[in-house]
Amino acid sequence: MRLAVVSSDGENVDLHLGKGKSVYVYDYDDDLSFVEMRTVEIAEDSKHQGGKVIKACSDCDVLIAVQYGFKSKIKAENVDLKLVMDEGPIDEVLNRYIDHVNFMRN
Repeated sequence: MRLAVVSSDGENVDLHLGKGKSVYVYDYDDDLSFVEMRTVEIAEDSKHQGGKVIKACSDCDVLIAVQYGFKSKIKAENVDLKLVMDEGPIDEVLNRYIDHVNFMRN
C-alpha cells in the first residue's frame, strides 16, 4: 500500500490538502518505508488547489491531510485515491492508519 501525507516540515501532518506544497510518500507491506518527498506548485492566495496535490499522488492508495474540501473528495474518488483526515507526527498518523486497516481486515 502506498501512503502519502501532506506536511510542511516532513515531521508532522499539519496542512490542509489544498495548501500541501510538500507531500511525503511511504510504502507499507510488512513494514513502513519512506519513498520520497514530492513538491507541488501551490499558489499561496488561491483556493481549491487540492486537485494539484491529488494529481501529484495519483500513484498512491491513501492521502492523509489535516482537512480537505468536498471538491477534493470527488476528485480523489475519481482516481481511486482514499482521502483521510488526521494530524500529528507523521509516524503516529501513519501507524494509526495502518492499525485501523489491519483491525478492519481481521
